[in-house]
Amino acid sequence: MEKLIFKAEKKDKLLNILTGKGFSYAYASKLLRNKDVRIEEVKVKDNVMVDAGDEITVFYDNNALTAQNIEIVFEDENILIVNKPTGIEIEGENSLCSKLKALAVHRLDRNTTGLTILAKNKTSQEELNAAFKNHDVIKKYLAEVVGPTNYKNYLMMAYLEKDEQKSQVKIYEKPTKKSVKIKTIFNTIKSNPSSSIVECELITGKTHQIRASLAYLNHPIIGDGKYGKNETNKKFKEKTQKLHCYYLKFNNFKNNLKYLNQREFTVLPSWQKNK
Repeated sequence: MEKLIFKAEKKDKLLNILTGKGFSYAYASKLLRNKDVRIEEVKVKDNVMVDAGDEITVFYDNNALTAQNIEIVFEDENILIVNKPTGIEIEGENSLCSKLKALAVHRLDRNTTGLTILAKNKTSQEELNAAFKNHDVIKKYLAEVVGPTNYKNYLMMAYLEKDEQKSQVKIYEKPTKKSVKIKTIFNTIKSNPSSSIVECELITGKTHQIRASLAYLNHPIIGDGKYGKNETNKKFKEKTQKLHCYYLKFNNFKNNLKYLNQREFTVLPSWQKNK
């Protein structure tokens, strides 16, 4: 069984919310009958009204997520841009790629949400991979982090070392034997004494770069169980990291995808819309 945790964006019936998350009506009804849905950690079995902001937890079979309910932001004969939900991998069995019959290009962590690019043919995949390598795709994320921040075009340059056994990375001020140089630009969008919303622009794109960098700066992402603290996440009542790829822009394509040059795509996370 898989677990999906999210907050209701608006007041609505529970079945409407579940079908909006990619479950068929029949399967969502089955989840309720089996008491596999919780609202604010209380099991429910009826199609009750849910208030905006209520936390919903669903225990489900990953095969139940349907491709037709994954939000497609842009699609043509070459690429797909989707708004990836939490709790689903980009590649592998029952992944975003397998459900949409597409090829991976832009990878997000399982519980990171937002704009994800998939290729619909090998030629497009190769061109997109080259574009990412040449930094011709601008990627910006929004993260809600612990504590007040005041970043203004802050360019963080550091060194990242990956621990394959722990599936985790560490950030260092100076290079180590196995480290790679990373660059990230941070801008504070909104801040208060308890938390801040920070825009994160990747200049390099390495595993867990944003998550580990913000933790290194003593502002871990709220809900991040790997780089944050459990007691802090419990305080904010968040179990998955509040990190969302909200902006993409294409530059300098010269071949099959040159029609994408200067195209921009923006999708805000639900938790930002509600603030």
